[in-house]
Amino acid sequence: MTTHVAEPAEVEAEEVQPGLYDIPAELYHQDPIPGGSLSSTGARKLVKDCPAKFKYWLDNPEPPKRHLDFGTAAHSIVLEEGENIVVTEFDDWRTKAAREQRDAIRADGGVPLLFHEGEQVTAMVEALRAHPEAAELLEPGTGVAEQSAFWNDNGIWRRSRFDWLRNDGQLVDYKTARSCRREDLEKAFWEHGYPQQQDWYEAGGITLDLIDPERPMQFVLQEKDPPYLVVVTTCDPMARDIGRHLNTVALNTYAICRENGEWPGYLPNPMTALPAWVERQYA
Repeated sequence: MTTHVAEPAEVEAEEVQPGLYDIPAELYHQDPIPGGSLSSTGARKLVKDCPAKFKYWLDNPEPPKRHLDFGTAAHSIVLEEGENIVVTEFDDWRTKAAREQRDAIRADGGVPLLFHEGEQVTAMVEALRAHPEAAELLEPGTGVAEQSAFWNDNGIWRRSRFDWLRNDGQLVDYKTARSCRREDLEKAFWEHGYPQQQDWYEAGGITLDLIDPERPMQFVLQEKDPPYLVVVTTCDPMARDIGRHLNTVALNTYAICRENGEWPGYLPNPMTALPAWVERQYA
């Protein structure tokens, strides 16, 4: 398997070559592909919402969200990329001094945490390192973190940012979760589009000859409350088929909308039914 780990300047060239690039997250999210590319997040928005909402999201980047700081921090430290995490001495952000320091950290490219959140993230990392399977998958030195992949798919540029690309050709994605119970994970996987993400990432890895096609991407999920339980899993065959189908729909929709320059809203809906479970109750 070949790996093209490029310098950031290479991505800024007028014509980007397909490959794996070691670039900052900010540059990746700005989309360095001339003419634009489609990410897994964008593909999920296209099928979950509609082209009009996708286009608005594309043209109006969202500001940092407070509730995402904690997950970002845990993610960075687990992947040994935590230099930008700043733990403050504050217990909350209610005072002016606390808010000013929080905003200054963000302006400097960092992720601000309250003092108790810093302790919580440290405890989570310790729990994860004590989980044999997760610790082995994410063992420092066995791969590279936060790598950006770009590839051309029949005229459509696609991109992904891999959490952890192991040297043995396996992708690993770390996520925090409210609950890792089987029933709750099933709902979360559908709600957040993880089958689409897995298919999208694997497609990029296979196209660029970065991963072993026989080794499916693994999700390492960890609860955010004590005792910070960890589950390692992957999408089952049905979920992967559904993810692949939804990505095909997203790619076709993106191609048609981009070619026509039109990003329509919702389809006409002259009549609205009740949820299927209500109909079954009254049948």
